[in-house]
Amino acid sequence: MLKPPVRVAIAGALGRMGREMADAVQGDARLALAARFHRPGSVGEGLVSRDEALAVADVVIDFTTPAASADLASICAERGGPSLVIGSTGFDAAESAAITDAAKTIAIVRSGSFSLGLNMLVGLVEQAARALDPDDWDVEIVETHHRHKVDAPSGTALMLGHAAAGGRGIDLDTARRARDGTIGARPPGEIGFAVLRGGSIIGEHSVSFCADGEIMTLSHAAGDRVMFARGAIAAALWVAGGPPGEYDMRDVLGFNAS
Repeated sequence: MLKPPVRVAIAGALGRMGREMADAVQGDARLALAARFHRPGSVGEGLVSRDEALAVADVVIDFTTPAASADLASICAERGGPSLVIGSTGFDAAESAAITDAAKTIAIVRSGSFSLGLNMLVGLVEQAARALDPDDWDVEIVETHHRHKVDAPSGTALMLGHAAAGGRGIDLDTARRARDGTIGARPPGEIGFAVLRGGSIIGEHSVSFCADGEIMTLSHAAGDRVMFARGAIAAALWVAGGPPGEYDMRDVLGFNAS
């Protein structure tokens, strides 16, 4: 961890989270907003090129797109820094592999959600899945987001799915992403996903454990994007100047310390 102020560059600076992050960084005395950059060719509003931003930053906070984040990770690795905080979701296998490869050279925190409450939920889901017999308890994950979200299920929903699968000691290949038509009875052990999109909903996630005669539901709702900004700032402070590796918010919060 570097001594403050940690110099932060914001990727995707003209996006909703880019603007939120810039405000949050400027309001935190432990950080200095070193640069803001957007797509190649974007000008105005104090923007600089990506290369200029990387040259002056200790860490980049990136809420853009999977392709842009993977490319940025590779560029930062080639330069030997800066560190990265990645909040993009919806990565394909090649993009995830590029980030994993970059993490051999630089420190990267990547998470489907930077909310403290949501990451607590992930831990509780894993514990519940470990304790409840999969032959008796069905797992269903429901997520709701605003109409502009482009990936489904959300990265956060997939985090919860991996937590449930991890608790059961299985891979998430048991997941059912959608149901339509005559599909037959629900097989034991299946982890189901349902997706809703509409309005300006920032993010709602619930995980239901359903048995004969009872249902237990664990849930989290996001009321303001500022909570993601707070988590990203915690991640930036933790990862700046850190050793190479691919980390998540549970590392930042000390849940994976063991």
